[in-house]
Amino acid sequence: MINFRGLVLAPLLLGGCVVGPDYAGPPGLDRAAPQSKFVRQTASTSTNDPAVAEWWTALQDPVLNELEQRALAANPSIDVAQARLRQARASVRQERANRFPKAGAQATGIFADLPGIDLQSAQGNGATPPSQDADSSLQFFNLGLNANWEIDFAGGQIRKIESANALAAAASYNAADAHVQLAADVAQSYTNLRDRQQRAAALRGGLDLQKQQLGLARQRFQQGTVPAFAIGQANRAIQATNGDLATAEAEIGIYLNALAVLAGEAPGRLDSLLAIPRDVPLPPQVVAIGDPASLLRRRPDIRAAERNLAATTARIGVAEAARFPKISFMGILGIGGTSVGDLVDLGNISNIAVPQLQWGLLDFGRTSAQITQARAGRDEAEAQYRQVVLGAFQDAENSLARFAQQRRNVAALAEIKRSADESDILTQQRFQRQVISRSDALESGRQKVLAASNLQSAVAALTASYIAIQKSLGLGWQESTYQGLATDSSTTSIGTNQ
Repeated sequence: MINFRGLVLAPLLLGGCVVGPDYAGPPGLDRAAPQSKFVRQTASTSTNDPAVAEWWTALQDPVLNELEQRALAANPSIDVAQARLRQARASVRQERANRFPKAGAQATGIFADLPGIDLQSAQGNGATPPSQDADSSLQFFNLGLNANWEIDFAGGQIRKIESANALAAAASYNAADAHVQLAADVAQSYTNLRDRQQRAAALRGGLDLQKQQLGLARQRFQQGTVPAFAIGQANRAIQATNGDLATAEAEIGIYLNALAVLAGEAPGRLDSLLAIPRDVPLPPQVVAIGDPASLLRRRPDIRAAERNLAATTARIGVAEAARFPKISFMGILGIGGTSVGDLVDLGNISNIAVPQLQWGLLDFGRTSAQITQARAGRDEAEAQYRQVVLGAFQDAENSLARFAQQRRNVAALAEIKRSADESDILTQQRFQRQVISRSDALESGRQKVLAASNLQSAVAALTASYIAIQKSLGLGWQESTYQGLATDSSTTSIGTNQ
């Protein structure tokens, strides 16, 4: 006698098997492994762990703080990332639900006319009299429930859930990376705006002095003390400054538009907030950067790459599960008969149980090709992980090198400005004593304005390099915002298996 209980219990017990490799965390980085500290860090940086969220508050600019809040609340890129995250989390719920039976209600009506087939004779227990016409029509009505269940014999569905979990975590970290990119873009655009506003003001001041020099050159030419080319030289200088001023004013409009769009608003909506010029915000004296190992754990793009690697590893098990048999059960329970009235007759109960075994014994290498494809996908994800890590190290080291160079540049230009200020004071005193000409006094004032403008631009470049450091370190998102994810080993494994 066939042991039906064994046929049912055996696949249930074997369903605990899970094929494919278990994910063991991110790969070692070998020669790309992080060192104990950043190579390009200087005395202006510290190895203290930086604050991950709201790093821009260290610039102490209330307008920038407001812009960051607006952008993080309304920028479409954040909405796109959040929508993708919701899709990924829904995919996890869908894959988990696929492990359980599916049930539903059904109502069936069958109307058939089959010439040449005597349905009355087929349903009765005797022959139809020759004089009676054969009845070839059929009517059947049924109302009931149906259910089906496919047993996860080799753990393929478990691997699908693992992959969906990892992809949901990757989507979450991609959303966090969108925060990092947006915060840096807002701060950079704001810094550029303030720099162009200061540059435009300096150009206007220099233009006034150049116009005075032109007027003086014309006066002296009329007096016969200077040749005509002095007028042309002064006029060319004015036209060059006008061109630089037009460029600065155009760039002001461009950055105003950029900040409005970053904040999720139409161009021009933030002009009133940003129209009044302000100084470029200065970075702190000492910048906390942590160490390379903490960067690996912190940067969301690295964590997303690691989760993608986990997802592709799980897909190998999904492909390998196709080598094993598939066992499914289908059941139908309902009431009905050959007339509509039978639908309310509880005595006409019908039930069907259909166990099914499927095993693809001959597929001409299709499954093997899918496994090979899955393994190659895992190798690609591993290479991409290494590439993202190396790119992160390069970003951090480059930004640190630029920051150190900009600090030296600011110090040099500050000394030049101090010297220009002192020289202008002495020049104006000599002019008042009629020791030098008015033309020399005007030129000294122009050099003073130029030195101040150059220093302001250097400060803007220094702040831009500070922003680049924050971006390269993966700052600008909150860990608590992305808690409660599906299973995610990246938080503890990245940086520990190196």
